[in-house]
Amino acid sequence: MTDNSARLDHVVLWVRDPVASADFYEKTVGLEPVRVAEYAQGKAPFPSVRLNEETIVDLMALPMAAYMNMIPGAADSAGHPVNHVCLSFRKADFDALHTRLEERSVPLSGFSYDSFGARGMAKRSFYFQDPDGNVFEARHYD
Repeated sequence: MTDNSARLDHVVLWVRDPVASADFYEKTVGLEPVRVAEYAQGKAPFPSVRLNEETIVDLMALPMAAYMNMIPGAADSAGHPVNHVCLSFRKADFDALHTRLEERSVPLSGFSYDSFGARGMAKRSFYFQDPDGNVFEARHYD
């Protein structure tokens, strides 16, 4: 049986240096890099990092905004970040992320408790920024 329910496939983030961003997401956030070598070799237009088996985050170099012409005005969206992207982790992975961010002196918000999200009320969450100023919330439900 095939599950055809809607899912988040990918999010595209505008970044200054896609390779450096991929390194941050791999070593600090703990996500698996995708196509970084191919991008560095000029064989892929951008690298990504894998959030899970179904979802990736594409790391698009800001100068590529000029080529975003799939719909009128798309290029103007470059540099207009969303408010934040929320990543959900198991408790142990959430705690490990918080520790890695602290070890790398990434500024963190305090913890929030019982925040509503896609899976109900999360036990704890906090916010941090990537090197390009994109804001992320990390949370756990267990």
